[in-house]
Amino acid sequence: MRHGLLALEDGTLFRGRAVGAAGTRTGEVVFNTSMTGYPEIFTDPSYCGQIVTMTFPLIGNYGLCPDDFESARPHLSGIVLKQPPRRPSNHRAELSLEEFLLRHEIVALADIDTRALTRRIRTCGALRGALSTEVSDPLRLVEIARRSAPMTGANLVGRVACAAPTPWPAPATRPAGVGGRCHIVAIDCGIKSNILRQLASAGARVTRVPAAASADEIRALEPDGLVAGNGPGDPAAVETTRKGLEALLGRLPIFGICLGHQLLALALGAQTYKLRFGHHGGNLPVRNIPARRVGITAQNHGFAVERRSLEAAGATVTHVNLNDGSIEGFAHDELGIAAVQFHPEAAPGPHDAGSLLARFVARVREKRAIDATFFAAPAPSVVQVFTQPVPPPCPAIRPPSRGGVAPTASDRAG
Repeated sequence: MRHGLLALEDGTLFRGRAVGAAGTRTGEVVFNTSMTGYPEIFTDPSYCGQIVTMTFPLIGNYGLCPDDFESARPHLSGIVLKQPPRRPSNHRAELSLEEFLLRHEIVALADIDTRALTRRIRTCGALRGALSTEVSDPLRLVEIARRSAPMTGANLVGRVACAAPTPWPAPATRPAGVGGRCHIVAIDCGIKSNILRQLASAGARVTRVPAAASADEIRALEPDGLVAGNGPGDPAAVETTRKGLEALLGRLPIFGICLGHQLLALALGAQTYKLRFGHHGGNLPVRNIPARRVGITAQNHGFAVERRSLEAAGATVTHVNLNDGSIEGFAHDELGIAAVQFHPEAAPGPHDAGSLLARFVARVREKRAIDATFFAAPAPSVVQVFTQPVPPPCPAIRPPSRGGVAPTASDRAG
């Protein structure tokens, strides 16, 4: 059995069993509270530069299927688990968790007290860490963690973005009927596949462009609407994409998701700040102010938009996180912008906001305004499940007789 160490920059150490590739990796240590959806989590490009701790103890139960991946390959720095299974149980599984980790050279530790690690992060905030199966000296590993690059100021989109504009899906693999007259350009800062998939499923023709694409290059594609997608790192460091968005404000409808939400706020002149330990999971409550209701959302971000600067830029706050009060969405009526910090495509996660991408495509196609009313769609109607009258209670059941023969008087007496 191979062993490994996780060292945090504050000197905290965790010893575990190595279940992935051999090596040493550094990154910001975060925790994810999702109970399922680990294939999508491990392949989400937004985790570039981070070591992901899964708080749910059993991870790997149903194996991994490449159809569920959110990118061509994982970009995270490492994984920390409590208890992976010996073998997966799922007819769709093509890889076990260990096979996936070895194939993509991911360093991972199991048998870690993930509750203690999560409490440490919640108390101290997100910490840099070093994960190793090679370095056995704890003091040396702590020093490696302290020398690793911080997330603040990190521009990581270049590691995960596409290199050139490409249609999605590729024309050779596009199903019949996918790709209509509405043309949506999606800026790839590490955009998840399910965002592109939902745009295409809504009837849009989708073109993915690199994060470094200029405003002129995007306009040359003649889009009807623009989606600024998710991605890793500090939004304030992604200057090229911010400048491109700034030049496009008011020229076409724009919808931002996660990092795209932050970059649009920066393009308006607002400011961002780093959260204490970020929001990572599929069970985070958000209040939708225009719709006057609460939804449960999937999230994965470590930075947030500062409220006063956003409102000073003329935007309207539309969504608020009920755990810490941070901004989860805004709209700018004059410029045709709507943006959310959470993930409406929810891969993995709840589907409370799953209609937003299709609604954006519909509004762009119909040339309707993108404003705060975009978020005010009525709640889904409640389905009446119990339509039949309640049946009467079951009659009393007689005690079973011995050998199938009715009990005699002596039986009852004795």
